[in-house]
Amino acid sequence: MLWADVSWSERLAGLSGYHKLLAVPLLLAQFRRGGRVHWVLLGFLASCVALLVLSWGLATIPGLTWRGKLSVGVPVKDYILQSELFAICAFGLIGEAVEIWQRRMRLALVLVLVAAAFIGNLLYVETARTTLVVVVVLLVVLGFRKFGWTGMLGAAAIAAVLSVLVWSSSSYLRERIMHAVEDVQIYETGKATTVGLRLGYWRTSLADIAEAPVLGHGTGSIPELFRRTVTAETDPQSVTTNPHNQLLAVMLELGLCGGIVLIAMWTAHVVLFREPSVMSWFGLVIVLQNIAACLFNSHLFDFTQGWLYVVGVGVLGGSVQHARERARACSLS
Repeated sequence: MLWADVSWSERLAGLSGYHKLLAVPLLLAQFRRGGRVHWVLLGFLASCVALLVLSWGLATIPGLTWRGKLSVGVPVKDYILQSELFAICAFGLIGEAVEIWQRRMRLALVLVLVAAAFIGNLLYVETARTTLVVVVVLLVVLGFRKFGWTGMLGAAAIAAVLSVLVWSSSSYLRERIMHAVEDVQIYETGKATTVGLRLGYWRTSLADIAEAPVLGHGTGSIPELFRRTVTAETDPQSVTTNPHNQLLAVMLELGLCGGIVLIAMWTAHVVLFREPSVMSWFGLVIVLQNIAACLFNSHLFDFTQGWLYVVGVGVLGGSVQHARERARACSLS
């Protein structure tokens, strides 16, 4: 705040993206004592299943509308959040199914079918292009976590085969990906597009970071930095408070020091969920999903996605720490 070259109200507003992270250690402490983590997870899954049913219903039942033609399969919020929630649930269920496969095969099959319904919604109803990257990352990590390098290569091969099958069968997915390519081509001609603007945000961010590489420009400075680049010939949409990359957003305000702290936080949370338990896998899904999505967004600064990360890491991390302490106590006794 002290070295930002903007008004004090803007400096204070710039803190809004960071303060929610202070809740992580509080949640870790609470659920480290053995809170009702399973009820939290069941509540989250139940709400996502209800959302899934509504989404499929809106997409498949003729004449049934909710929010108009632009959001056919999105009952609430937006398609970006919905697709991220569905990806988290799908891979959480797949991880649980792999864990119980030999003991409870029927339940494992049910979990796989529900996971398939989540993934099917991503591929045929509504999805964010970022979520497609998240799905590939989680699939490869799941293969490595369960079966080592062989599993990782197998997961990559499965992802390649599924990509070909889905590409040939899902006109919706083809349109989403081709539209991104067209956006870049149109942007190069001088017209503003969503994907093209994002590329412009990244270029501007890198140039601004180079001006103050160590400590950044201070909190709340992002709008003013982008405002400097707007001329009579540029698009007003070039002014943004969100450069659509979490690392760039932090480094614009806090420089390399802030970027190092952000990477250290993500690393610490990955290490927190290093054990081969189901709870650790659930937590790792939350962390990896956030890291992959933050390559194209600033989700830690967004309200819903930011709190999803905070609550997920806090609740699941506390549960993992509780289980670790119980195992340590049993080994000592």
